[in-house]
Amino acid sequence: MPEVESPSAGGRNALSHREIMTVLAGLMLGMLLAALDMTIMASATKTIADELHGQTIQAWVTTAYLITSTISTPLYGKLSDILGRKPMYLAAITLFLVGSVLSGFANSMYELAAFRAVQGLGAGGLMSLALAIIADLVSPRERSRYQGYFMGIWGVSSVAGPVVGGFFAGAGTFLGIDGWRWVFLVNVPIGVIALFVVARFLNVPHRRVNHRVDYWGAAALTVALVPLLIVAEQGREWGWNSTAAITMYVVGVLGIIAFVLVERVMRDEALLPLRLFRRPVFSLTNIVNFIMGIGMFGMMMSLPLYLQIVKGASPTESGLLTLPMTAGILVASMGSGILISKTGRYKRFPIMGLGFVSVSMFLFAQIGVDTPMWQTMLVMGLAGLGLGLCMQTLILAIQNDVPARDMGVATSSATFFRSIGGTVGTAVFLSILFSVVGSRIADAFASVRQDPAFLAALQQNPDFAARLQSGELDLNNTEFLNAIDPTLARPVLTGFAESIDTVFLVGGFVTLVAFALAWFLREVPLSDKSGIQRVADDDDAATATPAVVH
Repeated sequence: MPEVESPSAGGRNALSHREIMTVLAGLMLGMLLAALDMTIMASATKTIADELHGQTIQAWVTTAYLITSTISTPLYGKLSDILGRKPMYLAAITLFLVGSVLSGFANSMYELAAFRAVQGLGAGGLMSLALAIIADLVSPRERSRYQGYFMGIWGVSSVAGPVVGGFFAGAGTFLGIDGWRWVFLVNVPIGVIALFVVARFLNVPHRRVNHRVDYWGAAALTVALVPLLIVAEQGREWGWNSTAAITMYVVGVLGIIAFVLVERVMRDEALLPLRLFRRPVFSLTNIVNFIMGIGMFGMMMSLPLYLQIVKGASPTESGLLTLPMTAGILVASMGSGILISKTGRYKRFPIMGLGFVSVSMFLFAQIGVDTPMWQTMLVMGLAGLGLGLCMQTLILAIQNDVPARDMGVATSSATFFRSIGGTVGTAVFLSILFSVVGSRIADAFASVRQDPAFLAALQQNPDFAARLQSGELDLNNTEFLNAIDPTLARPVLTGFAESIDTVFLVGGFVTLVAFALAWFLREVPLSDKSGIQRVADDDDAATATPAVVH
């Protein structure tokens, strides 16, 4: 690649803004695949499960994707440091496309789960490698401006995903193919364009490093994470202290011990080198990432439930109602990126961001059945501002702290720990929700037991009265709320609202922990050199150092 002087970064091996934006377009398309897939599936899963006659096993479709994407994330980071970013990113897009096509032609839920696992193998590299590639091309001082575009992709997908997913899920056929299958097949044109742009324009210089691949570490990590991810998804059905759950805990802990031992033996060849954890910024930032993931995913899980169950919004409407959060993320990520570029200071932003998220969680804990939607949407905007201020900044702190040769594995670690936190958060908060909702609904019914309007409605709906008397109110399917008298539905809505408030309250205390830890983050001055330039400087220093003759 010819050496180009950039007005923003300058120096040898720097790219111009136009070249960076060309590469960024391909990376954004790749990231759009992963982001859009998550939000489309959220609104289409129920329809797909109905079509494939597998409603009771639909969780495995999510679990399979989650397992492979989480486990492959650090593997992509390490392999990209060894083999180069471009071939690994092309491999990630290709695997994701193959999984999408296979999923689009699945004929059972078990087939779909297997094909979603293939998709997950590709998804594990789409997010982390895009961030690592930008780290190669742009200095930390300028990087946050470009990473803001990635936040925009997630914002667009959070709005477009439910709309597109709802459209395809509700369509009978489209171009002669079942509508729901297009939820997966829509990835094909986007992926093909991304493949072309990345293959044509992503020419990042790479010096191959002859390292061994830590296959034993990858195997140990698989043994550690698969049981824990499975129990996180299935524990509520099994029972958290059931024999199956305890077995998963034991196998997972043994896997973690084995992984640490293997990484200690492999040293610099390790999938996740333990020496990186001796760096205070790397360790503390990933701890904050993990805790933030717990709270963030807990919030992301609870809001749609509140909007759809308590407020009666459709999946598509609930996606549109979260526009203030999307706008907050975009404004905060772009604004903080510009300020970081100008000042070189970044520590204040995750502190402010986590503070905003904590406050918004406690405000969400006050919402109820009658809370005006505009109030809830204002809190969503505050939460979005908080997430936009801290998500990309924490990744920037990690990238700025580690040696250039570890950029891939360091960047993937941030995605990895946030994903693990999200899995834990989703499992814990769903467990809290469904462990208290029964008693909250019972209390709500008890409070209206003598209300004349409620008693009159109960007399006019004997079937519902019989189900209520026998305790056979099925909360696995809440569609009955749309068909019964609003007076009878209100105690159920109140119980759900109060239970979701409990989830938000716990989430608020969790994010407060991350907020407190962020104050201890040491602010390392941002480098004005890209990853490529730092590697070149390291090579020059090694060449200039005279050999010591004994």
